[in-house]
Amino acid sequence: MSGLVLKLSPKERVLINGAVIENGDRRSRLSIMTPNANILRLRDAIHPEHANTPVRRVCYIAQLVLSGDVEKNDAHMQLLRGIEQLSQVMTDLDSRELLAKSTSAVLEGQHYLALKHLRALLPREERLLGARVS
Repeated sequence: MSGLVLKLSPKERVLINGAVIENGDRRSRLSIMTPNANILRLRDAIHPEHANTPVRRVCYIAQLVLSGDVEKNDAHMQLLRGIEQLSQVMTDLDSRELLAKSTSAVLEGQHYLALKHLRALLPREERLLGARVS
């Protein structure tokens, strides 16, 4: 089993099982071998006040699971419901594929992967919301 590989920039911070770890002065790679470890890159973290759009809200729920602030079982239905709601609006092929991958990841308990796929929707959401305002 290979585990998760994190590639960290100098001074980059990551939250692993509730502990904030800061990388040194050089790039590095960490192999996380423990299954179901709670891991969140702090550069990717969404602050609660910025969870103000549909995709950001779903990302934030996944983030809470990764930070260990919410139990996986408690967030499971919220994530699936949020992804389903997004799929009703984001109907292009690429978005649907990312949403399907997110759903699969949640069902498999792979919340880091789910967050990765959901974050890929943020630029699309920004374009959609920007087009709606115009």
